[in-house]
Amino acid sequence: MVPLSFGGHEFQALAEGALYWPARSALLVADLHFEKGSWFASNGQMLPPYDSLATLTAIAALADRTGARELWCLGDSFHDSAGCERLPADARALLTALTGRLDWRWITGNHDALLVDHCGGTIVEEAEVDGLVLRHEAEPGDPRAELSGHFHPKLRINMRGRQVSRRCFVATARKLILPAFGSLTGGLDAHHPEIVRAVGRGAHALVALEDRLLRFPLAA
Repeated sequence: MVPLSFGGHEFQALAEGALYWPARSALLVADLHFEKGSWFASNGQMLPPYDSLATLTAIAALADRTGARELWCLGDSFHDSAGCERLPADARALLTALTGRLDWRWITGNHDALLVDHCGGTIVEEAEVDGLVLRHEAEPGDPRAELSGHFHPKLRINMRGRQVSRRCFVATARKLILPAFGSLTGGLDAHHPEIVRAVGRGAHALVALEDRLLRFPLAA
């Protein structure tokens, strides 16, 4: 974990693509897309059915590692609003154990806007927590400090003749977009005009390593 200051608060950025908020003992993750594999399978594209369990196992490991007491999911936690009903038994058992143990908040996104409670936790459209707005998709016109997801940002750079892609945070003084945490999620280039439009001028892509935070300016 490496320090990351935003909106007057101190966070720890994790290489796995999550944020830890020490003052609240809170983990923040975005775009888990549980049951994406089964959604594709139901539409004829067979994918391995282990994505939800892999993502939940990673969350459980971070919760143990950080000692988190809260967990905030910044939208698109399920690939569709009925995804919770399709969870395999082992994934459902792990999820309900986590939602029972943690103060778990689901912020709804465009994929799971109609999510209903079958797995524990509290469902909200967005929240304001200690002066920070937590929502799924950044609102360019909102001047408040804001944490969001939605875009699945990844930084793609050329190193020694080959392209390297890493999940990244995208930040300005008032906007911070988290990368997708889900095990079966793709990514949008951090330089994409829609990401830059969402956060405004002066944006940087932040790549969290185990011992440092790399910053790369993004063109307006």
